[in-house]
Amino acid sequence: MCAQRQVTKFDTDRFLDTHPVFALRDVKTAMGRPSPSAVRTWLKFHGSRRRLKALERGLYARVRPGEDPKKVAPDPYLVAAALRPDGLFAYHSALSLLGAAHSDWNVVTVLSHRRRRPLVFPTARVEVLPHPATLLRRNATQRGVRQVPYLETTLRVTGPERTLVDGFRQLRLVGGLEELVTSAAGFASLDFKQLEGVLRAYDLRMLYAAVGWFLETYREHFFVTDDFLKRLEERRPAAPQYLPRRTRAERDRGRMVPRWNLILPHAVLRGAEPDEP
Repeated sequence: MCAQRQVTKFDTDRFLDTHPVFALRDVKTAMGRPSPSAVRTWLKFHGSRRRLKALERGLYARVRPGEDPKKVAPDPYLVAAALRPDGLFAYHSALSLLGAAHSDWNVVTVLSHRRRRPLVFPTARVEVLPHPATLLRRNATQRGVRQVPYLETTLRVTGPERTLVDGFRQLRLVGGLEELVTSAAGFASLDFKQLEGVLRAYDLRMLYAAVGWFLETYREHFFVTDDFLKRLEERRPAAPQYLPRRTRAERDRGRMVPRWNLILPHAVLRGAEPDEP
């Protein structure tokens, strides 16, 4: 079939309606084994008619009738999904997709087996990061993952339990300790079996302590049992740990929480008063 005939038979309107952001592979799949010239012809034709906007080589956004391509701001979550179909949305992006984020962020983070440079737009930044090395070694990258509906698609996201643990492990990627605690306190519920599974996968005493402190603080909201807190307490660090880590000059700016061997900022402790047992 000649390139022009392949392009003519292709339902462009339907494709663009269902692919507001798409990669070159998406066009090829939708066309059904097209010739290279057919794909080039299609991109050139609809690009010249201001129906497509190239975001980078091989990545495009739909332009609606009457829109100025220069002003098109593609949804950064759809951009990340088109960049990495294997991607797993994590950290603050997971908080947002789970409906718990306390603050808006202009950074979308997705985990993938293939890292790449950030893709920056005027209003957002898409970061593609590798899966945590510990989870890769233990074949646990899919631990605590769920699917979340988003616009007209479905995205793979770290669930509340994994997001909570990941957040304590990489506070800078969730907007800091206060943002994590305030956001995670808005989760409707937590699966403690799932939570323990994620903690075992990382096997870091600081994470057991951080999660234990959080659950003790919000024990009534999440219906946390004494037995569960006791199991976490048994895995706390042997020596006090700063959360977040502090420089020597900053180490007088926190307060010790003895049960968990954690030294936490005064602001966080004031904003998260423990629930009564």
